[in-house]
Amino acid sequence: MTAADDVIVRVHRAEWARLVATLARRYGDLDIAEEMAAEAFATAVERWPADGVPPNPAAWLTTTANRKAIDRLRREAKRAEKQREAMMTPDDDPEPVGAITDDRLRLIFTCCHPALAMETRVALTLRMVGGLTVAEIARAFLVQEPAMGRRITRAKDKIKAARIPYRVPAHEDLPGRITGVLAVLYLIFNEGYLTSDPGREAVRADLTAEAIRLTRLVRELMPADGEVAGLLALMLLTEARRTARLSATGELITLGDQDRGAWDRTLIAEGHALVRARLAAGEAPGRYQILAAINAVHTDAADVRQTGWAQIVALYDQLATLDPSPIVRLNRAIAVGERDGPAAALALIDDLPLTGYRHFHATRAELLRRLGRDDEAGAAYDRAIALAGNSAETAYLTQRRDQLR
Repeated sequence: MTAADDVIVRVHRAEWARLVATLARRYGDLDIAEEMAAEAFATAVERWPADGVPPNPAAWLTTTANRKAIDRLRREAKRAEKQREAMMTPDDDPEPVGAITDDRLRLIFTCCHPALAMETRVALTLRMVGGLTVAEIARAFLVQEPAMGRRITRAKDKIKAARIPYRVPAHEDLPGRITGVLAVLYLIFNEGYLTSDPGREAVRADLTAEAIRLTRLVRELMPADGEVAGLLALMLLTEARRTARLSATGELITLGDQDRGAWDRTLIAEGHALVRARLAAGEAPGRYQILAAINAVHTDAADVRQTGWAQIVALYDQLATLDPSPIVRLNRAIAVGERDGPAAALALIDDLPLTGYRHFHATRAELLRRLGRDDEAGAAYDRAIALAGNSAETAYLTQRRDQLR
């Protein structure tokens, strides 16, 4: 990678959201915003290695994207009015920031418009923020990539047809959008925690760090929101274990086998404090607060044998009343298996509609293994390996399967 290529990668991470937000607000069209931003970066890839990196890369990208957008609008007569408006807008106009000053967070709140269905706004935002591809978003929602692509396209079409304004939300708009925003941040964090893309590294610290940074900013905006605090606590308690999750040879290390001395005690202390504060508030906890409490139990145990599995099962019981999804039921069954044994857990998961979900097959394989049903365990490992999202996960599952032999 050349020095210019390295700069382009860093600038893309820093400037994509700002550039898309600027273009979408200026031209009122998400398709144009995304396409022109992509074309500006493509031009940078072609020109910067030869011409040198410009003194102000962000301004260069904005100017290039604007020129490309104006050229496109000139070719489309039906967009003549937007062209005139765009050409009258100076590049250096100050942009309104509303209640949110961070460019990426502003884009997330802007895309999470309440006129769109929740799953649709989350999927659209994940795409427009630029952190996840359509394929990664599809895997997060357990749907096929073409179906997710159509869903995102329909969301953009609805924004156009309904003339939903693309504007920076004011402070009073935030409560109506916070559920979608938290879902976006959680999915970004999850993709970093264990990527679903076999072409990337298994753990992406850049995504987890960005999700935590943005969640901290949301908490500053909405300090009284319990779910914001809960999500931040959940992320911190999960991130605390990151360096212990991969072996020297790149294989995943499960929670029970991790070196707990390698966990980040500063993050754990901060996460526990947030959980305790929410408990002290006396309010009925939401989904993220319960998940944070579950992770607090895990990180409170000095040894896996000291884990309070009964408490974790009780927390999952509480979560299931809010979110009775198959994945929640699968995770609850894992905790039941630790409390009551593998047979009890297997009885709970065998009928779950998760045959396309790799963690379902990996869980079945482990339970069957503990029951001594090695042939069935091997078949379940094979299915999990076929669905595995990255090399570290594949290596771990392959090792577990091969040990049966």
